[in-house]
Parts: sequence; structure tokens; C-alpha cells
Amino acid sequence: MTKASASQTRLDTLPTNRRVVVGRFSRVLRATFGTALVLIAIAGCQTTQPKESAEAATEHSETIILREGDVVKINFPGAPNLDATEQIRRDGKISLSLVGDVTAAGLTPAELEQEILKLYSSQLVTKEVTVTLTSSTFPVFVTGAVIRPGKISSDHPITALEAIMEAGGFDYARADLGHVKVIRNEKGGVKNYTVNLKLALQAKQSTPFYLKPSDIVYVPEKFSWF
Repeated sequence: MTKASASQTRLDTLPTNRRVVVGRFSRVLRATFGTALVLIAIAGCQTTQPKESAEAATEHSETIILREGDVVKINFPGAPNLDATEQIRRDGKISLSLVGDVTAAGLTPAELEQEILKLYSSQLVTKEVTVTLTSSTFPVFVTGAVIRPGKISSDHPITALEAIMEAGGFDYARADLGHVKVIRNEKGGVKNYTVNLKLALQAKQSTPFYLKPSDIVYVPEKFSWF
């Protein structure tokens, strides 16, 4: 006797009402099991591809880190006689009255505010200091399929597209505008970001990609992505 015949025999020995219940349960179980297999198969075909977001990098790009040569304005709302405008020296410091030298390079304006507050804490009635970056000159480098590759100095925030225009613009006969690379030294390593400047030129991209000091903008040639 086969397994199927044996199962049918056992089912036939049950009362009619129980045979109906068992039959329905068996059909439901088979349908549920089949659906589960389909869902597992679909899930197995889906993969998550990690990618470096140019938009995320842009957000991060706009964080200001003070460095040598920057000019900062320090305001004390409760003690305007202490206000000062200082340029960060080669040793990364500025000099303030009453407290002397203060390390500024490598800090954000907000972090420098906190540092100055600590130094002046016993002398201020109003515990408030504001630090504003008023001037900053930094280099970026543009290379690849542009008219005048080389170093560019900027005293204001500059985007990848603006830096390329400063380098004479694209060599349109060779340039691949959709896969421009920004090479950046960040957190002890090198990161590459891909920026589609073809969309920017067509006014289809609203978020500009801001550069950081010493970024390298590389415009590849068509069909030879870097």
C-alpha cells in the first residue's frame, strides 16, 4: 500500500465532519507553505547596495573647520571692549587680550566659542561669545578634461562646478560631465565622490557640491571613468 493510499484510508475512517475539517486544514497549510516559499524567494533576490551619497557628502562639506590664515571675528555681547578680529597664525593660534594665545586651527567656530568662554569665565557677567569666520583662503585642485588644470585659491565657499569654471571650464570634446570625481582626504583616509555636473548644467540638480580645502576635482574623459 502506498503512503497516499494509507493516508486516504486513515482519513476515510474519520467521521464525516472531522474529514471536512482535516481536508480544509490540509489545503490551508499547503497554501500557506507555498506563499512562504514565494516570499523567501523574493527576499533572496533583493540586495542592498551601499553607496556613497554625494548629497550626504555635500551636507558634511559645509561644516567649517578653522585653519591657518583664516580671519575670525570674536564678539562679546556683554563686554564689547573685548571684541577682536584676529587672523589665525601659522602655529594655529590667535592672541586675545587678558588670556593670551588660544588654539583655533582645527576647531569649528562653535568649538572655539566654548574654548574662549572657558578662558574668560571668571571675567564675564554675560556668558556669551560669538565667533564668525570673516575671511578664508584655501586651495583646491582641478585636473582632467578642463581647459586650464591646476591649483585654485578661493576666499569663499566654492562648489565643484565653480572650481571647474575657474579652471577655464570643461573641455567639452573630451569631458564626461556626468561622472566628475571629487577626491578628498578625510579622517585619515581618501574618499571619492561622484558628482553629476551634467544635471547641474541643465538646472536639474538643486543641491550644489561644496568643496573642502585641498580637494581634487577630476573630470574624466568620456568612456574612461576613473
